[in-house]
Amino acid sequence: MLTKPVLAADLVATSNIRRVLAIAAHPDDIDFGAGATVAALTDAGVEVTFCLVTSGDAGGFELDQTREEMVARRQQEQRDAASKLGVSDVRFLDHFDGYVEPTHKLISQLVEVMRQVQPEVVIAQHPQRHWERLQASHPDHLAVGEATVRAIYPAVENPFAYPDELGHLPAFRVGQLWMMGAPTELANLAVDVTDYVEHKLDALHQHVSQHPDPKVMDDRVRGALAVNHPDKGGAAERFHVVAVNDETTFAGF
Repeated sequence: MLTKPVLAADLVATSNIRRVLAIAAHPDDIDFGAGATVAALTDAGVEVTFCLVTSGDAGGFELDQTREEMVARRQQEQRDAASKLGVSDVRFLDHFDGYVEPTHKLISQLVEVMRQVQPEVVIAQHPQRHWERLQASHPDHLAVGEATVRAIYPAVENPFAYPDELGHLPAFRVGQLWMMGAPTELANLAVDVTDYVEHKLDALHQHVSQHPDPKVMDDRVRGALAVNHPDKGGAAERFHVVAVNDETTFAGF
């Protein structure tokens, strides 16, 4: 059940959030799912890292571009978009767009990034299909969501997980998992992003290769954010939040 929208700054203060790792399948996925929340978090002093599993090589509308050209273009678009949200650390795992599976290779890569960043919160895509809006459940999104959950528990906190690849990095416990694109009945956190809508749109405007009609996109995004907030003129982003470990507590829950 959704709570009344809460400010990111209040979550940061009461839950002692210092570092956040946002993981998604494609460039622009984080910006669509949590861009305004990321802007609010960085504004509150949180250090945010982006990890994109693919570089979106199968996206875009220009069929004459090579994979290498599209990869370079979309990576730069994501870096430019991240900068609009206060994020400078953007990482790419370079899996093929459209072919992502929750393999042990991907899980170990995500564990490596988590142990390097050591976030209190991981923002990721939801592993459960959203039947009300199928576009929220691209197969790559589901695969990345599943791989992220498997990485968070138990792998990242198990010192014996992937010892050959990750033995040099100490085990680490993630406190909270915030999942984007959750089925409506599972969303239990609404972040008030009324003051950060323009930041989100500014970031999305950097993905020129993906959105040839920015006005249509802006109207759709504004409408979705408004639906998530009970007050007229308000805007919110929704998440399905779970405690990764039993001792983890959440402000507002």
